[in-house]
Order: sequence, then C-alpha cells, then structure tokens
Amino acid sequence: MRVLILIVALFFFGLGDALLIQSHTGNAPWSVFAQGLSIHTGLDLGICTFIISGFILLLWWPLGERPGFGTIANMIVIAIGIQVGADTFPIPRYIAIGILYDFIGIAFVGVASAFYITCGLGPGPRDGLMTSLHKKSGIRVSRIRLMIEGGALICGWALGGRLGIGTALFALLIGQSIAISLGVVSKINKSLQ
Repeated sequence: MRVLILIVALFFFGLGDALLIQSHTGNAPWSVFAQGLSIHTGLDLGICTFIISGFILLLWWPLGERPGFGTIANMIVIAIGIQVGADTFPIPRYIAIGILYDFIGIAFVGVASAFYITCGLGPGPRDGLMTSLHKKSGIRVSRIRLMIEGGALICGWALGGRLGIGTALFALLIGQSIAISLGVVSKINKSLQ
C-alpha cells in the first residue's frame, strides 16, 4: 500500500510542478533549471528533470548517502508527472488563470510531499543531498536548502528558465502547504490505526 501511495503522490507532485510551468507566471526553482536546460538541449522538460535528478544523485556518493526505492521512484515518477502535465494542461490566456494554476500547483506539491515523506521509502534526490550536506557540514538544513534551491534558480535563470510571480508564490507558500498537509496526513494516519 505504501508503494502505491508513494507513486500516486509523486505523480501528483509532478502535476503540481507542471501547473506552475504551464501558468507562464514563473516556475518552482528546480523547474526553472529544467526549463533552462530544455531550452538549450531541445529535450522535454520531464527528461531534463530526470537528468538533473540523476546528476544530484551522483553527488550523494562522496557524501556517503545511498538511494532507496523512494529515491529512484522520485526521479522517474515526478519527471513523468511533469511531462504529462506540461503536455496536458493548456497555457492560460489570462494572468488570473495562470495565478490560479500557481495556487493549485502549490497545493498539489504540498499534499503530495506530505504523502511521499510519510511513506518512508527513501528521500528524493534533493532531500538526500540536503540532509547529507547538513550531516557533513553542521550547517542548518534551512540554509543548505536555501543554497541548493538558490543555486538551481540562478542556473536555470541563466539558461533562460522562467521566473516570475509564480516563483515568488511558490517560495512563499510551499512551506505552509507542506506543513498543513503533513498535519492532515498525520491525523488521517492516526484515525486509521
């Protein structure tokens, strides 16, 4: 059952990311990077997302981190979800609809994150890099995450990835979306026990 929940959650995570991409108001940091890479390589967004995840996974080895089933599923399923969403969701004609896409996308990513985190089947590539850098350096997780996300954002922007109000909304609201969703998932888990 945990594997099914993980797969569905990761797919919805990808769809949420795709909503921000298709909003044309600005992407989440890693999607800015994937979009910039896509512009320069001609590869689909999903493939670029997978390539970036694979590169991040290579950074785990010198840090002593090892992937789990959830790590590999994260790489594959989120990339598929992003590509399916990018191919399916129409680009809105009005900015108000684009901003609505942003809010729905942020909610999808928050809820999906809560479900995949609570499955406990291994961290995603970015999460594993963050926690292993924290263990090795002693620098607070929040600062390491900020550096990683900031680096992805700057690289993506330099490559031509889209920044905008959607990027700002994601940065401001994703933490709250995940926190609220974790609370709800925790209550659901308690009621099922």
